[in-house]
Amino acid sequence: MDLQTLKQRYGIIGNDAKLLLALNKAVQVAPTDLSILITGESGVGKDVFSRIIHDNSSRKHAHGGHGLISVNCGAIPEGTIESELFGHVKGAFTGADRSRKGYFEEADGGTIFLDEIGELPLAMQVKLLRVLENGEIIPVGSSTAQKINVRVVAATNVDIVEAVRSGRFREDLYYRLNQISIYLPPLRERKEDIPLLFRKFSSDVAEKYHMPPIVLDSAARDMLMQYPWYGNIRELKNITEQVAVVETERTITADILSNYLTTVPAERMPALVPERGEVTTPAGITDRELLLKALSMGQMISEMRNEINELRQMVSQSLSQPASQPPSHPVTQILSHPVTPDEEFLTPEVIEDDSLNLDDRERHAILRALQRNGGNRRGAAADLHISERTLYRKIKEYGIES
Repeated sequence: MDLQTLKQRYGIIGNDAKLLLALNKAVQVAPTDLSILITGESGVGKDVFSRIIHDNSSRKHAHGGHGLISVNCGAIPEGTIESELFGHVKGAFTGADRSRKGYFEEADGGTIFLDEIGELPLAMQVKLLRVLENGEIIPVGSSTAQKINVRVVAATNVDIVEAVRSGRFREDLYYRLNQISIYLPPLRERKEDIPLLFRKFSSDVAEKYHMPPIVLDSAARDMLMQYPWYGNIRELKNITEQVAVVETERTITADILSNYLTTVPAERMPALVPERGEVTTPAGITDRELLLKALSMGQMISEMRNEINELRQMVSQSLSQPASQPPSHPVTQILSHPVTPDEEFLTPEVIEDDSLNLDDRERHAILRALQRNGGNRRGAAADLHISERTLYRKIKEYGIES
């Protein structure tokens, strides 16, 4: 099968040299029984490559053509993962009222795709190594080994070499899985492919909802290509669909597009995952950004408070003047008393002092949130829209006493 036909069959868009190299490699090694390790960031399409490898192997006819079993190792609880992978016999543990096949036995004769292999617990890594070396499994609660014939394709979005170096992943298992390695580049290494993908996703939305497709002007196209795309193809598809459905204009400018792209903070640039304990939204906004947004909102509310008090003074002066009929308007009910400091939500006075640096403003925001909540950290974290863990770290960082 030539590459163009392969790309059309699996919906792969792009002509990047690294992508084409990965496709070529996948097709070449597919007929073998060698274990394959696919590496790349989340959202680059590792699962698609597992299907390409399986469908172009002699195992594609296993179980009536459904011989590919996909398993997300990071989504299975550690206490049940052995049973899920290798099965169990009746009475092996509480609730095991019958014997059950595991994923490896289900995939016998076919291919098993172990996604997020870097999340596999060390104890399970030892047992997986035995399966790969001996071609046999032992169900939980059994003492009898079962022979199986399974081809393993694994994938990870973590730096697996670093995981080996730090002791989080077994070196012997790494070499056993990595008989053939396939690297899938992130979108920011495939800049010329980004507009092609955008056009494809836009056309799909237009066809599905019977609307004209959106197009990018030159400035928006450049912006799209310079965006880092940490969510890769999945993120690009999501944003394209949002723009296509929400915007009435069919020609998308840089101003329109900027409303959908989140600026990625500099501290995230070298890493593929956020700092442990740092809460991020799906768009990639960190706790610090949320806190700064709260401060900005506080500044806006503070300005509105001043305007409301001025309005109240005007109403008060108007009411004090003689008139044939007292003015009756809903505003007099709303402006019946001045705004007091206790009514200020997320509006610490310190935000009005432009002389303070960012750290000082952040420290004062935390102090005010703690004061409003009587020292309760959970309430303060909720006020500031950050996690409790981040609040504890900030309290320690700024030396704030309880």
